[in-house]
Amino acid sequence: MKVIVIGCTHAGTFATQQILTEHPDWQVTVYERNNNLSFLSCGIALWIGDHVSDPNKMFYSSPEALAELGATMKMKHDVLSVDTKTKTIRVKDLVSGEEASDTYDKLVVTTGSAAVIPPIPGVDHPKLKLCKNWDDAKALKELAPSLKSVIVIGAGYIGAELAEQFALTGKKVTLIDALPRVLAKNFDQTITDRVEQDYRDHGVTLAFGEKVVGFSGDQEITVKTDKNAYTADIAVMAVGFRPHTELLKGQVEMLGNGAIVTNEYMQSSDPDVYAAGDSSVVHYNPTGKNDYIPLATNAVRQGILVGKNIEKPTEKYLGTQASSAVALFDKTLASSGLTVDGAKARGVEVDSVTLEQDYRPAFMLSTEPILMELTWDPQTRQVKGGAFFSRYDCAQSANVISLAIQAKMTIDDLAMVDMFFQPNFDQPINYVNALAGAAVAKSAKA
Repeated sequence: MKVIVIGCTHAGTFATQQILTEHPDWQVTVYERNNNLSFLSCGIALWIGDHVSDPNKMFYSSPEALAELGATMKMKHDVLSVDTKTKTIRVKDLVSGEEASDTYDKLVVTTGSAAVIPPIPGVDHPKLKLCKNWDDAKALKELAPSLKSVIVIGAGYIGAELAEQFALTGKKVTLIDALPRVLAKNFDQTITDRVEQDYRDHGVTLAFGEKVVGFSGDQEITVKTDKNAYTADIAVMAVGFRPHTELLKGQVEMLGNGAIVTNEYMQSSDPDVYAAGDSSVVHYNPTGKNDYIPLATNAVRQGILVGKNIEKPTEKYLGTQASSAVALFDKTLASSGLTVDGAKARGVEVDSVTLEQDYRPAFMLSTEPILMELTWDPQTRQVKGGAFFSRYDCAQSANVISLAIQAKMTIDDLAMVDMFFQPNFDQPINYVNALAGAAVAKSAKA
């Protein structure tokens, strides 16, 4: 069997590993336009803030490692076109400039995503940087010591982390987003109000509800919005990602944004074309529908499933709850599933409850409050999402919520599910049980 893998970051790396583990005698060729693979871009802000021991450890595999498994690695090769009818691809060697064709029996599309770059006047300004890959990371890390001021555009996870780390290392920071809140797609306002106060306490200028309309300047960069103008040494664009799937346009089914639609065995509408990671949809369990949620966790699992299913349908995709967490200003934020705003945006009806309580008993010498939110379907009472915010490391609570959603647990189940009690760690009624109990109590009054 001859397999071609296009793109090799998270999904491509794990797909290649799994294919060769299951089928060591297969011919697997990997085409990657960069000279590296498996870069953990989620560590860029941490590296800028000097929390990384060795940047080379931000790669968990290498072309050499995949070659040892039996893959033919074609690094610095750009796939120019794909013809699914003839099962042929056209490739350019970016070093020599030569072009060639190759054929496949099975094609794995793990082309990932590209940073969204809006068509704004001045968007090619030399002091406007991106935060996506290894080259972006190196450029930002090299610049960081000399910077006095930074503008971060985009207040999702990447932008929020960058703004925090720049602020903690003494830069004057401005954080801009067209949405009205920080992390607006990840947490509801009850939690984000607390986070925004932390930014203000660290001197960060928040410019939310402002749309960027232009870039200008020579020695510095001025970012003009529809309401104000801000000037700094550099600006970093981190407004989101789009699927990098132009090669397959018109040849397989896609969402409107270009994400390749796959079945539960990671096959596209062409059964010999598989897709995974940021180039494909996920099955979002809280809604039961396809969605686009570019996370490394999704990419890894989908990549493994490509390898397990590429010969024949074997193991179904369980879907995702889009569980995630971030640390900002010594606080933990963690979530899984739907927020109230996320449900509204998707046309899903949910009820919600908010609870704040200490994570362990008052007789302990120290404790910390946890601010929590739970969402559920008011008809079925099934858990749909949860979010947590605390100085205490409550990140694993998101995994509890993830399991609850995956297992279709009700708020009644979650309130009574067995969780241990030990004063070092929690109250006699664990805080997740207590949160679900508050949901049960609210429902009883409805």
